[in-house]
Amino acid sequence: MIQVSETAKKRVVSLMTEEGFDAAKDYVRVGVKSGGCSGLSYELKFDDKVDESDKVFEDNAIRIIVDKKSFLYLVGTILEYSGGLNGKGFVFNNPNAQRTCGCGESFSL
Repeated sequence: MIQVSETAKKRVVSLMTEEGFDAAKDYVRVGVKSGGCSGLSYELKFDDKVDESDKVFEDNAIRIIVDKKSFLYLVGTILEYSGGLNGKGFVFNNPNAQRTCGCGESFSL
């Protein structure tokens, strides 16, 4: 399962509304792809469709979809949001990551 912090929830709802999505019925698609300075990088986007192979979760009133391959890398992850002057934006606190890059956007196992 992937968890969503309260600050991430507020930002997700705000961004979904700005982009024409409805947080009550649409999804946050979270994934992993090859690339980044540590080998794998995170993907985060909004979606209104669930594929047959997707895993679907809901945490803190946010509906999340993850493809099967990415789920193996993301199980137990907490999605957080860091704002402010030195904020990074969305932050993935991934217990499976052995090493992360300085920007926090990529990781390795």
